Amino acid sequence: MAYAETQQRVVAEIASTMATIDEADVVSLVSALQAADQIFFVGVGRVKLALEGIAKRLAHLGLRTVVVGQITEPAITDRDLLVVGSGSGESVLPLAIANKAKQHGAAVAHIGSNPNSSMKQYSDVFVRIPVQTKLGLPGEIASQQPMTSLFEQCLLLLGDSVALMIVEETGVDLPGLWKYHANLE
Repeated sequence: MAYAETQQRVVAEIASTMATIDEADVVSLVSALQAADQIFFVGVGRVKLALEGIAKRLAHLGLRTVVVGQITEPAITDRDLLVVGSGSGESVLPLAIANKAKQHGAAVAHIGSNPNSSMKQYSDVFVRIPVQTKLGLPGEIASQQPMTSLFEQCLLLLGDSVALMIVEETGVDLPGLWKYHANLE
């Protein structure tokens, strides 16, 4: 199979999926991010990698972000937000962390595919990326790509879209953002 045709199929899947995400839910997520003193992120596998990218980008905007488990992780409080990435909403570690965050009074935002998952009991905000999960539930958008690639791709692009919404809403000076970029490289 040729690269040109394959990448076009991948990009088409991403574009059609991104168009199905509910804008009101994304606006709620943006509001929750902006209201939080600190934003914690938890996920596993490739989802965690996408969340790390989102955390880094939001840190570039001057928001205080933390990836759960990093050695310098501070305490979560009732002024903070935990962002959970889990397509199925059934991953054991994110569920346990969300439960713990709620015990400390933090808000929880879940970005996932399954609106009726176990994560629902902890979520204050839910943004659905309605793609195929490991559970194979009805109503999921099927993908030609391996496993949950489409979810992870859309998660990262959702994060970049949210970052741009914050930039446009706050009038951030884009060239001025370089002061937040790593400079020990």
